[in-house]
Amino acid sequence: MRRPIHGHADEDFGPLADAFAANFADHGDTGAACAVYRNGHQVVDLWGGTAGADRPWQSDTPAPVFSVTKALIAISAYVLQERGLLDLDALVADYWPEFAQRGKKAVTIRQALSHRAGLPHLDEDLTVPDVAAWHPVIGAIERQAPLWEPGSAYRYHPLTFGWLIGEPIRRVTGMTPGRFIAAEIAGPLRAEAWLGVPAEHRARIAPLQTALSTTPDRAISLGHVFPDGLFAARGGVNDLVTKPIEVPGGGAAATASALARILAATVGEVDGVRLLGDDSVRDALIVRSEGRDWEGNPANRFSTGFMINGTPWRPLLSDASFGHDGACGQLAFADADANLGFGYVNGTWLAEDVRAERLVLALRKCLG
Repeated sequence: MRRPIHGHADEDFGPLADAFAANFADHGDTGAACAVYRNGHQVVDLWGGTAGADRPWQSDTPAPVFSVTKALIAISAYVLQERGLLDLDALVADYWPEFAQRGKKAVTIRQALSHRAGLPHLDEDLTVPDVAAWHPVIGAIERQAPLWEPGSAYRYHPLTFGWLIGEPIRRVTGMTPGRFIAAEIAGPLRAEAWLGVPAEHRARIAPLQTALSTTPDRAISLGHVFPDGLFAARGGVNDLVTKPIEVPGGGAAATASALARILAATVGEVDGVRLLGDDSVRDALIVRSEGRDWEGNPANRFSTGFMINGTPWRPLLSDASFGHDGACGQLAFADADANLGFGYVNGTWLAEDVRAERLVLALRKCLG
């Protein structure tokens, strides 16, 4: 069924608009938005479909962005390094002494950002109240032994990533990572992206359209926090974003335009705001983890906190791109060579999902 597409795309970005429309016609989108900022200006702002059963998707409809949250956390870490408050090559325990228990003394901030800390899951069963209280999760991480010698291998840390970096952020700023993002990342750019969605915005969020329940591994479930998975009709992400809870590895919500705006501001000015300097951008493009992971599985290519180009199933614009994808096909990245930020969000989980990939390939065509 064809659905009307709204918004605009500058003349050079027609192929991207066509691909966005084709995602609805041929590839399962029911509600989504796509945005691009280039050279500090918005050149694409597209949306269409529905946000739930009873309302149309709008240009300012936020959606859960899952692991795109990690890009916001990584940006925060780099901002704090530029301010002299956090050293990415320092030990986690330099900022969080209690972390040094059970073989974790030598873990660095960079190793944690690069999924090399050996802590992809926790043995303790946690609950939603534990997550809401923050400190029970921190205590569980302190008591956890790494699965491998930190730094010697990597495996994607789906949710623990957020607290491994979020607690040092809290220790050096006095703010939880969600409050830091609101004050220092999204706030200066007037970007609607939140980790811990304010009450006045929760009703606007597009619910994820799926009733899928799974039996996730401990890296995703956190025990009793998501026992049926993030996509479950009850107890999944739709419930999470209606609570004032920070899950800094995957619990943010944002509009497509907000993501494009924030990522664009890492590589160039957007309305006078530049989040990262050139040295940080160069560092963010250095490969830190790639190839087979600790369990022998193929995985994404990671730099310090970011997914970078080179993963066959998730191409980015170029080797100058860095950002992160998220479950449900969400994607946000910056490209330093093109001075560009890209954001795509949707509300429909698909088993075989090529939507974001098609948009990126169309964006490559737009830029020649």
